[in-house]
Parts: sequence; structure tokens; C-alpha cells
Amino acid sequence: MTTQLRTTSPTGGPDAEDLRRIGYRQELHRRLGAFSSFAAGFSFVSILTTVFQLFALGYSFGGPAFFWTWPLVFAGQLCVALVFAELAASWPLAGCIYQWSRRLAGETVGWFAGWAMLVGYIVSVAAIGIALQAVLPAVWSRFQIVGTDSSITSASGAANGILLGSVLIALATVISAVGVRCMALINSIGVTCEIIGVVLLIAVLFGHAGRGPGVVTETLNVSGTSPYLYAFLASTLMAAYVMYGFDSAAELSEETTQPRRVVPSAILRALLVSFVGGGFMIVAALMAAPSLTDGQLSAGGIAYVLTSALSAPLGRALLTVVAIAIVSACLAIQNSASRVMFSMARDGRLPGARLLARVSPQTGTPIRTAIAVGALAIGVLLINLGNPAAFAAVTSTSVVIVYLAYLLVTVPALGTRLRRRRPAARPGGFSLGRWGLPVNLFAVVYGAAMMVNIAWPRRAVYDPAGTSWVLQYLALLFVAALVVLGAVVHRLLRRGPVPAALAGIPAGVSAEAPASAPAET
Repeated sequence: MTTQLRTTSPTGGPDAEDLRRIGYRQELHRRLGAFSSFAAGFSFVSILTTVFQLFALGYSFGGPAFFWTWPLVFAGQLCVALVFAELAASWPLAGCIYQWSRRLAGETVGWFAGWAMLVGYIVSVAAIGIALQAVLPAVWSRFQIVGTDSSITSASGAANGILLGSVLIALATVISAVGVRCMALINSIGVTCEIIGVVLLIAVLFGHAGRGPGVVTETLNVSGTSPYLYAFLASTLMAAYVMYGFDSAAELSEETTQPRRVVPSAILRALLVSFVGGGFMIVAALMAAPSLTDGQLSAGGIAYVLTSALSAPLGRALLTVVAIAIVSACLAIQNSASRVMFSMARDGRLPGARLLARVSPQTGTPIRTAIAVGALAIGVLLINLGNPAAFAAVTSTSVVIVYLAYLLVTVPALGTRLRRRRPAARPGGFSLGRWGLPVNLFAVVYGAAMMVNIAWPRRAVYDPAGTSWVLQYLALLFVAALVVLGAVVHRLLRRGPVPAALAGIPAGVSAEAPASAPAET
């Protein structure tokens, strides 16, 4: 009988009652199962897109030994994911980073976490949209609609990238408006294609290996007379840029059946599968590269290896799979951003909240937030028209903002553990138990160190052409502007009445025993 209630009513059943006890009415339709939840997190990370694109960045800084940044970043992000999984079992809510942070540290800290996450997501939507320019014209020349030069740094390439990206974002907005079931179906198909593509890519590269796996120990003296540690830290940016967004599964908690059980597992599986697949891709590319020293790996990355190893038709087929992965990733990120905006608007914490918080009774989705996210992301895309270097710097900065938002969850969670010392256990829910404190502590230390590392004003990252000090220090300037603007908006919002959803929520509620969550049996 319980199973029937979960599957026949998208706005009723025990999950809806669970949500009501937390303090919200079930408005979004619950249509997602275990695989769809996993697909949301995996497609956000999208290793076939991000590793393919960013391999050259890591290699240019650290040489073949940059591979070891991959397990290092994974270890840190795994601890973050474990903390998130525990929180997802306690508070299965849309806009999870915002909701978790405000329940752990109060409304102000939670609002800034949501604000940072929302901005980071919107810029990420624009970044994944522009990625189509690196793929589609290579698959078919007719996709180069504007001009003839497909290079993303050229005037025609930048304009064409904006056109392709805008079409993709508009398509993702329409799919989001149709309903979560349609989104889940398309996303699941995309993830299935991506996993198959990753396996085929790894098999092809290993089949053309020209050296052994010991290549991952070579540094090729990329640091010159400086300690290799400096080059190694710079090369960690590649893995840091790839391995985030696994919490996207939690953003859709209110649309997932049995979210307390399904979502924690989906978060961890999305990160683990991404780690394994991406790691094999890196090793296989290093083993199959025609040369490690001719400069082509630093310039062309995995694309250079593939053009050397594959025939043109097979290469285009693989690029088509990459394009499918980009579409799936854009859909996942756009939906995550939409749910954060909806969650904050539902609490009256955004300008125009009453309009943004409305859910279509027909589709069970917040259509207005999807449109708003799409429009803002296309606005960010327009930066690329005038200055591709500025667009690259802004998209790099968005990762810093997301890591900041993660810290606004893991730090309050650590503070809660330190105050409680022995957290209460949640019957039937995911819990770290005695490992909670060391895992949470490592997540905070790692997150703070990586945020500093990413934001460090390296000219080679933010302004490789050396044209502007503003670009070089953009990460720091952007974060400062984000905080100042956020403070102004937050102050204006606080002048209004406190929404009922925010009343009575204490700071520092235990993640293991949330006051508003029902006991599970």
C-alpha cells in the first residue's frame, strides 16, 4: 500500500507528508527514481565534457604527474559529499545548499549560501552552453553559422558560440517547463550515452597506448627551477573545476520518491562514478598521446590524442556523444539553478519572490524560475562577444563561488558537531556516526584550502595574454562584489515581514537530529 501511494500521486503520499512536517506544502511533482536522481548529479559533473575540455589545463601546469591531483581532489570532495549525504537524509529539500546552511547557521548565513550558489549555477549554465562551440562545428561544418573561424577566441567563433549556447539554454528551459518527468527521461538517456561514450573512449585510448601507466610519475621539469609543488597546486584546478555539482541530486529532493534513502546514495554514486571514469580517461590519454613534449597535449588535450588515434568518422561519432553530454549537463545545471531560485523565493528571500515561487499545477515545475535562469545565463554568455578572455575568467570565478557556498554548509555543520560532541543518531537515515567529526573537519580544511588555491590570482589562469590586471584579480574582485551586492539585497529583503517558513528555525540544529524532521521507521 505504501508503494502505491508513492507512485500514483505526484503531490501526495508519505513523502508529501514528510515534507509537510518539515514546513512546506508539496507543490513540485515527485517523479524521479533512483537512476534519475543519480543522473542529475552525474550529468552535472559530466566528465566526458569537462575532462575532455580541461585535460590540457592540468597538463600544461603539471605535466603527466598532474594525474595525482585527481585522487587528491576526489578525497576532499568525497568528504564534502559525505557531509551533504547526511544532510540530504535529514532535510530532503529543494535548494539544498541554501536550506541546509540556514538550518545549521541561521537565516543570514543560509541566504548568502543560496545567493552564492545561485550565481555560481547561472554562470555555469552559460559556461556549459559555450562548450558546444568546441564540439558541434567539428562534427558538421554547417554548425558554424556565423563566419568561418570556429575558434572560440576568434570574433566569429565567439559570436557563433553565443548563438549555439543560447539555443541550448532556451531548449533546456522549455524542457524544464514541460515537467520533471520529461527532464528526467532526457537526462537519463544523456547519461546512458555519456557512460557508454566514456567506456568507448577509454577502450580506444588504451588500444592505442604507446607507453605504460608509469607515465603518471613524470613531471618533465615543467616547474623549471621552482619547486614542483607550485606547478602541482596550479594543476589541481583541472580536477577542482570538474568535480563539483554532485549535490545536484539533492536539489531535486522534493521531486524524488523516498528522498531520504535515494538522494544520499545518488550524491555518492555520482561522485564515485565520475572519479573512476575521469581517472581512467586521464591515464589512457597520457598513455596514448603521440608525444609528451611537443606542446600539443598542453594546447589540444584529449582532442589532440583522438585526432591522432581515430579516423575522422569515428572521431565525429565520439564528438556527437560529447555534444549529447553537454546537452544533458546544461539541463541538469539549469534545473539545479531553478530549484535554488524557487526555494529561496518560496521563503520570500529574493526580489519578485511571489512570482518566482509559483509552481505550474499542470507540470508541477517552477516555470518562472526556469525562464529567469535561462535569461540570466544568456546575458552572461554575451560577455564572450566582446571579450572571450573575460568570459573565461568569469567562468573560472564561478567555481570559487560554488566552493564558498559549500563552505557555508560544511563549516556550520562542523560547528554543530563540536557543540554537540556526540551527535544523536537518525534511525533509518544515512549517518556518518563516529566518523562524522573527522570527515567534516577534513571537508572544511580541504574546502578552504581549495578555495584559496582556485582564487589565487595566477595570470596563466585568469589573464594568460597579460592584458589586464582586473582579469588577473577577477576572482577576488568578483567575490567581493558578490558579497557587497548580496548584503544590499539581503538588507532590503529583511525590511519586509519574516516569512512563516523562516520563523522559529534555530541556528545550529543538529544534522543528525533535525528538530523539524520526522522520525523514520
